Amino acid sequence: MQERFLRISRFLGDEVIEQLSKKVVVIVGLGAVGGYCFESLCRSGIGNFKLVDFDIVGITNINRQILALDSTLGKSKVEIAKSRGLDINPEVNIDAMNIFAHEDTFDKIFEGKIDLVIDAIDSFNPKCCLLEYAYKNDYKIISSMGAALRKDPSLIRTGDLMDTWGCPLAKQVRTRLRKKNVGRGIKAVFSPEEVNYQYKDPSQEEHADFNEQIRNQGRRRNVLGSLPTVTGIFGLTLAHLALGEIMNVELAGKASFNPNERLK
Repeated sequence: MQERFLRISRFLGDEVIEQLSKKVVVIVGLGAVGGYCFESLCRSGIGNFKLVDFDIVGITNINRQILALDSTLGKSKVEIAKSRGLDINPEVNIDAMNIFAHEDTFDKIFEGKIDLVIDAIDSFNPKCCLLEYAYKNDYKIISSMGAALRKDPSLIRTGDLMDTWGCPLAKQVRTRLRKKNVGRGIKAVFSPEEVNYQYKDPSQEEHADFNEQIRNQGRRRNVLGSLPTVTGIFGLTLAHLALGEIMNVELAGKASFNPNERLK
């Protein structure tokens, strides 16, 4: 175990590897952002995961999702991630939960000891429900905002969700959560880069019914252009933020969040 993560222990110490091996991380959403986040955390020595995603791999996932290959088309994302994780670290414990994350499944998702929840959901209503549930039940949670339609990775930022700016999805999430009495304390990865896209009202972005999900293994949503570079960096930034939260240390410079940028 120690040899597998030697480069990390040489940098942060053997005790950190021991600490990380005991942590339990829940990742909800294993798409372009969540897949890279899981990959990085598994390679960092996190010892226990709950992976939540209802989707299977489709052909259009291949341009940006680390779990999407020609050989994995049509397969469950959580099962692919579990197999990949065990190949990275045979000692890791992975609970692959092929379920849809929403209020009806939260009891199962949040069962047992949890050190951190990571929201990498790309659908508005489930994202807001997950963030609200975690916040009101005192679970530490971090979240990814919109990564699609961005071109400039240098603009990716981290900060409290309530301080985010320039991201249409983050604005919608903030507005919904404030109405639900959710306040500060949720850290997020976001980009203030201007996007040329008109988001529909959330009520127009509802999921297909359950039977259609079973048939198509997917959900109705807008098809947004995205780059593998930017979505991957979102996922890696989310993982880096997660490591800092798990170890309760600052792993990034204070320049990650600069409110004065809004004035430029």
